[in-house]
Amino acid sequence: MKKVISTDKAPAAIGPYSQAIEVNGMIFTSGVIPIDPATNTLVEGDITVQAKQAIGNLAALLQEAGSSCENVIKTTVFIKDMNDFGKVNEIYAEFFHGECPARSCVEVARLPKDVLIEIEAIAVKS
Repeated sequence: MKKVISTDKAPAAIGPYSQAIEVNGMIFTSGVIPIDPATNTLVEGDITVQAKQAIGNLAALLQEAGSSCENVIKTTVFIKDMNDFGKVNEIYAEFFHGECPARSCVEVARLPKDVLIEIEAIAVKS
């Protein structure tokens, strides 16, 4: 049976989807973008600022689901400019270290609200 996961500590869904779904102890998140959930506004700044907010939002969503960044098994990172790959890695390493999850990172033409980064994850419950 699936369970919908939602929290006000991460940006609300901006369409007909859930922030995350739990099925059989697995958590599947939707893509998370760098919106400050307290103000519901896009954070201003470069890729490092936006990456920190987006991954922080993802961490808050995982916590609400009974998991954490340490329990993530796969992420997909979408970035607007592959030249930002190194900067994204620096921020990513602040949240994911030790036995890091598998990951894909792709450059895309455009993201919701014209953000610079979006991230989604698959995790197991703690």
